[in-house]
Amino acid sequence: MEFKKLELETENRGLKGWIKTRHFKTSIISIVVGAAAGFGYYYFSEAKAFDSVIFTEAFKFIAMGGFLGFFVTNSPCARGRC
Repeated sequence: MEFKKLELETENRGLKGWIKTRHFKTSIISIVVGAAAGFGYYYFSEAKAFDSVIFTEAFKFIAMGGFLGFFVTNSPCARGRC
């Protein structure tokens, strides 16, 4: 019985290679869409009552929307590992 020698090479992609991956791009797009949805929710529900936009309140909604966008693409169920 003969066995073939398995040669494994490490992937040294670095930061540039990591940024070019499909998963990274999908995560960034989802974070931006989630943040935009969070700002939209803030603007149409909370900001109408105020004359000016309060940045700290808007930031809370933007951060929560961005987190939800990140969670949707990086949850185990999004990658078929439920």
